[in-house]
Amino acid sequence: MEARRFVRPVNIALDSNILVYAAGVQRGTADIAKITRSRSILRDLANCALLVVPAQGLGELFNVLVRSGFDRAAARSTVSQIAATYQIAYSDAASFTGALDLATDYKLQFWDSLILSTAANAGCALLLSEDMQNGFTFRGVTIANPFFDPVHPALARLLNG
Repeated sequence: MEARRFVRPVNIALDSNILVYAAGVQRGTADIAKITRSRSILRDLANCALLVVPAQGLGELFNVLVRSGFDRAAARSTVSQIAATYQIAYSDAASFTGALDLATDYKLQFWDSLILSTAANAGCALLLSEDMQNGFTFRGVTIANPFFDPVHPALARLLNG
C-alpha cells in the first residue's frame, strides 16, 4: 500500500491594498486591472493556501473604504465579510517589537512593518503587497507584489499549481 503524503497548505498574508482592490475600490483607470487581478489571485490561492489577514490590514481597509465613498455601515459589512472569510492574525508584543526592528533597521514605515511582523508571527511564507519591496524577506516571510511583472517565483509556483 502506498503511503499518502499530506501537504500542509502554505500561509499567505494579505496587505490591505490587496483587499482594497478585491473590494472593488477604483481610484483610477489602472485600478481596473488590479481589481480583476486581486480577485483572481484570491480565488486561485484559496484552493492551495491558508489566506491570512493581519488585523491592522482590516482597520486600514475600513479607512480606505470610507475615504473612497462607502458609508460606514457598508464599509463595516465589507470588512466583516473579509474577516469571516480569511484567518485573522493579531498583533501582539512580539509583533510590535519586530515592527520596531524593521522600521529601525530597514527604514520601513511602522504600520507596514507591523503587518510584516504579524505575518511572520502567523507563520506566513508570503505577504502579498503592492506597497512593500517585492522580494524583501523578513523572518521567513517574502513580500510578493502580485502586480509586478514577472510575478515573484514563489507566488507563480502557487498560482500555476
